[in-house]
Amino acid sequence: MQKSLDAKLAEIHANPDSNAFILADAKDADMAFGIAAPGKSPEHADGQFRSLGQYRDHIRHNTLQGLLDIMLMSVSTNELLTIRQRVFDNSTVTPAIRANDTTDIHVARCAAYPAQPSRPFRTALIDHAQCGEICASDDDRAHGADLGLYSITFNNDVELDRQSLEAYREFRVEAEQKHFRHFLEVFDPNAPVAIGATDKIGAFLNDLIVRALAGVASPARPLFLKIVYHGPAFMEELAHYDPHLVPGILGGSAGTTYDAFKLLAEAKKYGARAALFGRKINNSEHQLSFIQFLRWIADGEITPEEAVRAYHGVLQELQIRPYRSLTDDMKLTSGAVSYGGSSRTTSIPQTVRPAARSAPPPAGQQSPVGGSYPTLPDGAPDFGRMTPDERLAYHRARMSTMFD
Repeated sequence: MQKSLDAKLAEIHANPDSNAFILADAKDADMAFGIAAPGKSPEHADGQFRSLGQYRDHIRHNTLQGLLDIMLMSVSTNELLTIRQRVFDNSTVTPAIRANDTTDIHVARCAAYPAQPSRPFRTALIDHAQCGEICASDDDRAHGADLGLYSITFNNDVELDRQSLEAYREFRVEAEQKHFRHFLEVFDPNAPVAIGATDKIGAFLNDLIVRALAGVASPARPLFLKIVYHGPAFMEELAHYDPHLVPGILGGSAGTTYDAFKLLAEAKKYGARAALFGRKINNSEHQLSFIQFLRWIADGEITPEEAVRAYHGVLQELQIRPYRSLTDDMKLTSGAVSYGGSSRTTSIPQTVRPAARSAPPPAGQQSPVGGSYPTLPDGAPDFGRMTPDERLAYHRARMSTMFD
């Protein structure tokens, strides 16, 4: 079965203005938080954490839903689900593993590592991702994941950053030899040297990303990037420089539902073509519903504001108590962008423009889920002509039928 990731990447490279958008669930937190990984993020933890088995159950369910393009996991989870249980064999979702774990994501309770300058480190073996053991032959490499996330943190420290670049080079050589693809995650500096104000970090990272990849030939280049969203100017700058870099964003800490939905919409508007949300999905009240709204936002079917209201409506119909009131969940809050929870925040506009009201629907045209809405000639809903209230009602109705 063709993977949606491959189809979307081909479309993006063929047409930089394509609406294709890559959506990933980052379920690799056991490489960072340990015991806390399956549950809510530390800033929202209350009571006992979920078990690893429950965490993996969410991976199975979210994969089966079929709306994601990538499921990111630890090598141990990938061994179970991809290699032994064959969860991804008949799925359009691509399995991927966290290929390295730099010291700034060693977020153990009481640990000081995230506050110290990042050092390169790699637990995962490519052979284990592909075969579950040291591969006996190249034919065995097709059994597991052929995609990994490689992470790097630049701190403007010449010696530490050189070590990180050398470790990345060594990984690329091995990956190319073993036909293993990767995408590149670049965290904000976690202990920067003389960068200055936080509004300069976007420029610093953009320059280092394109500099680091300028000497890399196409067989070893990352499929796409996973970076902090530092606002429209820096995202547009990176997308304009080379559309084949395919910029994507990371989600950061959980925050409100509006934080997640607005971040996705704004980043896409200014050039992002991928989003990888870990804690934002994992700590949602109902992960399948949350992912569905992320997909609709990414595809341009619904606005973030409409999505938050519709999501709360779905939670009510599912009799799930929301973590926050609708009013509180519509607020933008400061979300930490490093794994360890630094004070640096994403740049999301605080203003919400009211949507313009469109023309009323033609008489007699019905939505597939009931109710009267404008439709296209083939009977599909015409979201461009729907009013905000009509889109809200339409998506709430769709969600209520999905989870009956």
